[in-house]
Amino acid sequence: MQNSDEKELDLRFRKRITETVSLNIPLEPLTSLRKIATEQDMSLEALLKLYIGQGLRQDLAKAFSERVLDRTAEGLAHHLDSQDEVSAILQEIKLEVAG
Repeated sequence: MQNSDEKELDLRFRKRITETVSLNIPLEPLTSLRKIATEQDMSLEALLKLYIGQGLRQDLAKAFSERVLDRTAEGLAHHLDSQDEVSAILQEIKLEVAG
């Protein structure tokens, strides 16, 4: 029987469908990528996947937050008469999130 600590560490990996792609990367950045991969004790492929994943998550989060702000603006517009008030509230939200 596993204790609760062992249950939390029980990781399950699922096989994901992959597709091979070919990229032409200029030699200078490729040399830098290889150097960083070596310093990180990673393969070049693993480093590229890491960078792609980080960039993708960042872009998806940005797209999600933009959708949330759009929906917020629509909701505020239904309850407030002034577009200036709506804009001011949205600007305040953007500043709060950025800061």
